[in-house]
Amino acid sequence: MPSPAVTDYRTLALLAACQGLLLGNGSGLVSMNGLVGHDLSDIKSLATLGATTYVLGSAVATMPASLWMGRVGRRRGFMAGAVINVVGCAVAVLALSIRSFTLFCAATAIMGVYNAIGLQYRFAAAEVAAPADRAKAISWVLAGGIAGGFLGPASTRLGRDWFSTPFLGSFVILALLAVVALAVQSRVNVPPPTAEERRAGGRPLSEIVRQPTFVVAVMAGALGYGIMNLLMVATPLAMDFCSHPYAQAALVIQWHVVGMYAPGLFTGSLIKRYGVLRVIVAGAAIVAVCIAIALSGTSVAHFLIALFLLGVGWNFMYTGGTTLLTETYRPEEKARAQGANDFAVFATMGISSVSSGALVSLAGWERMNVLAVPVLVVIVGGALWLGWLRRAPRPA
Repeated sequence: MPSPAVTDYRTLALLAACQGLLLGNGSGLVSMNGLVGHDLSDIKSLATLGATTYVLGSAVATMPASLWMGRVGRRRGFMAGAVINVVGCAVAVLALSIRSFTLFCAATAIMGVYNAIGLQYRFAAAEVAAPADRAKAISWVLAGGIAGGFLGPASTRLGRDWFSTPFLGSFVILALLAVVALAVQSRVNVPPPTAEERRAGGRPLSEIVRQPTFVVAVMAGALGYGIMNLLMVATPLAMDFCSHPYAQAALVIQWHVVGMYAPGLFTGSLIKRYGVLRVIVAGAAIVAVCIAIALSGTSVAHFLIALFLLGVGWNFMYTGGTTLLTETYRPEEKARAQGANDFAVFATMGISSVSSGALVSLAGWERMNVLAVPVLVVIVGGALWLGWLRRAPRPA
């Protein structure tokens, strides 16, 4: 798709609102998922399995959703995702009513499809922005998640005791958020796929993914997301083990999500001024500080500050990775390249999710944080490697 000469700020605002509603669902589910799973499952080390099936649902849907939107357009795809989430919430309500852990995991898998489709908001932002504004557009739309950081945990806390079954009302509220998102999505105006984008062709996917820029983009996005997800999913359980009440855990998740998306107000400007690779390295450094704070204590303040910084570091790495990714494909390759990137993100998240509950239960909160350090080293190493390649003299 040719880049527009002028940025469509109205559509960016609508996409930012959609991002906030998407994150309202995601952060709400995260804040209660481990506790619901711990209550429903007989095997307590599987308490976070619902987060894993959420990620797996996203992973399975990523490539088909990307290819489908490449043919039918963004608006129709986004609206389908919201409807699917309502269905997932309905299944979750049934699962809690009959106390079925298996059905609950199926519900979160269905809700994961909505997340997979919603992560395409950032690519839609790049498609309605002028080339000079692309990094800012991506970061501004991600900044819409600020509202979701407060909306999701607050909604689940509000609905927790609506019915005799804890958290059943929370899923009713998440379904209503998806209905509101459906209304906003109906007003989004992203240009339909061009004939060039619909046409089969372009380089083989194997060639696209071997580009150094693509490799580092995926490392920043997928590994950064994996670290963030590993620690975020375990936090409510870790705080429960430390005898902190659910309201405090919800507060920590709120500020974590704010940390994830508030930097979007300026991350694009930082990328434009200092370069995308420096921003990625800065994100890894911020996560290292998060780990140091998490290892220094287990008070509510320690959890809150560490998780807030974890969100900020993730934002730098994820926005940087997305910006790098837009440099790696031609119009007819867009859907496949974006789908491959997001599949890598969700596959990494799936591994971190399935490990999270077991690690925090068996190894402890402190050891989980230590295990994240080598992954940060890999991300920084990849960014430095790409920087060296770009500075190296090219053959004539």
